[in-house]
Amino acid sequence: MSEETRQTLLKANPAINDIKESEEDVVLNISLRPKKFAEFVGHKDVVDNLKIAIQAAKQRKEPLEHVLLSGPPGLGKTSLSHIISHEMGAKITATSGPAIERAGDLIGILTNLEKGDILFIDEIHRMSKVVEEFLYPAMESFQIDFVIDKGPYAKTIKFNLKPFTLIGATTRTGLLAAPLRARFGIFYNLDFYKIDELAKIIRNSALLLGVEIDEEASLEIARRSRGTPRVANRLLRRVRDYAQVLKIKKVDAPAAAKILNDLGIDQAGFDDLDRKVLKLVLEVFNGGPVGVESLAASLNEEVDTIADTVEPYLLKAGYLKRTSRGRLATKKAYEHFGMKFHKEEQQEAF
Repeated sequence: MSEETRQTLLKANPAINDIKESEEDVVLNISLRPKKFAEFVGHKDVVDNLKIAIQAAKQRKEPLEHVLLSGPPGLGKTSLSHIISHEMGAKITATSGPAIERAGDLIGILTNLEKGDILFIDEIHRMSKVVEEFLYPAMESFQIDFVIDKGPYAKTIKFNLKPFTLIGATTRTGLLAAPLRARFGIFYNLDFYKIDELAKIIRNSALLLGVEIDEEASLEIARRSRGTPRVANRLLRRVRDYAQVLKIKKVDAPAAAKILNDLGIDQAGFDDLDRKVLKLVLEVFNGGPVGVESLAASLNEEVDTIADTVEPYLLKAGYLKRTSRGRLATKKAYEHFGMKFHKEEQQEAF
């Protein structure tokens, strides 16, 4: 790694000097996740509103109200949670819905929180109902009720908690129970990013990774990133690998396009699974409508993989429509694969 690249990395992350690791380890271990609002790109309205809420809470010397962040994977829910923790100067404890299997696990986590601490629960919609019900009094009155003994000797004991902030992240808001959803004071839905925002993220990440990339190349990667920063950073890492092996000093648009084509990422940002889903709808089911369960069974994939990973972008980008009878391919999907759009068949499907 050149001295110039090292100095750039040090400016971006001064803490590097304090880490007793080799330079290669330092580069590999740098997280591309933003640490504060000033580094966060996109979701301007959400960020502005959170800044106001955080400033008001700090002025009142109170914990921030409970926050619920929803949206497809990779759009910044976890990053925002850690940024909120940093801006509030609070300790964050991170876990996930499936990881909290028993009520006792949740009680242990809650009782260890100090005043103003943040509990971040990813995939909060996947918590069991029993565990979820313990959260209701904890969120509302900072108390938990638990039962000791059984039968006629059973007793309910209230345990007071220190005021904390719960941040929940979910990809499926509709699966959250209404009582849980109602207890969040701040709620934001994160949408897919615009191409120029993704290009900015790619340029910032390239600086941290020590990759020289021009503006057109960053736009080329952004166009194929499915509107998702996580995908953009993943593609950038693969471009970096190719550039390193092929000894490309500065990645330009043609080089980026060739590398992404070799990786199987087409101009619409589709990977093999996306193309399989669309071709299945177009060729096997004659453009649809078809249920997501049928798609998953035909592809030997999990329904959640199709519903959470593949479908959101295809719907947002206009390649699929969701109808009461199932998923329907649009004219845009036919055109992408060079197929003739059968308007009459589509109309009959409705």
